Amino acid sequence: MNGILPLWKERGMTSHDCVFKLRKILKTKKVGHTGTLDPAVEGVLPICIGQATRIAEYLTDAGKTYEAVVSIGRATTTEDAEGETVEENLLHKSITRSQLLEALSQLTGEIEQTPPMFSAVKVNGKRLYEYARKGEVVERPTRKVTIYSLELLDDAQNFEGEEATFRIRIACSKGTYIRTLAVQIGEKLGYPAHMASLVRTASGTFTEKECVTLKQVEEIMNEGKIDEVILPVEYALTSYPFIEIDETNEKQILNGQVLPIHALLKENDKIVYSIQGKAFAVYIPHPTKEGFMKPEKMFPN
Repeated sequence: MNGILPLWKERGMTSHDCVFKLRKILKTKKVGHTGTLDPAVEGVLPICIGQATRIAEYLTDAGKTYEAVVSIGRATTTEDAEGETVEENLLHKSITRSQLLEALSQLTGEIEQTPPMFSAVKVNGKRLYEYARKGEVVERPTRKVTIYSLELLDDAQNFEGEEATFRIRIACSKGTYIRTLAVQIGEKLGYPAHMASLVRTASGTFTEKECVTLKQVEEIMNEGKIDEVILPVEYALTSYPFIEIDETNEKQILNGQVLPIHALLKENDKIVYSIQGKAFAVYIPHPTKEGFMKPEKMFPN
């Protein structure tokens, strides 16, 4: 069993819970997820099975799309609705649409974020949440992420109340914390804030419409139709050029040899060599030999 299962992770489960359950349902050990989703978050979580686990990092590194509800007026320890309140301003607020759009505009593009204490980022060999659970605060590394687009989904002209809320859609790079982004939006508006809810609607090329729940996977497996929902490895590589292996390069590529660099690698960071459309090897520019390329991943079966 090889391929990618586009799973819809439901609220209340960790990403690891999903992998554990799928190993039992699919009766295979080689299963891995492609980017952690917090238990309170639901959404698209591509699962790699068999040989597809070799490209899990590609899917983890791919851009993501989310829809979030931001609440202005209260900050929490975890930066989402699960945490304890650490700051609040419950005076009546009236935030105009133009004020909000200006704040969103300022946070679009490359921005800096400091990961929340309740996160899986490692500092000195320990996860930040391990420090946080002990009440310890450590210095956290600020990093750059990219917000490709930040769209206001509500039509209102004013957002009012003690806790003013609104919905946004975010397309972003790997490593972006949406709950931290919610806090940053609040800072731009001059108020404490947190992320009230979050849904991941896309991960790389995978979207909600292709996804199945764990219950559906179990039903499909019992019906013997699991091949209908497991997508081939090639589906996750569609953003890279495919080159069909021919008699001039077959022996070298099948043996995973270093080759003179292909012209397409001047415009792309990866190319895929295939046999009758099936991916066989992913080549990248050689890190030390200029003018050459090397295989990064191979799928010999």
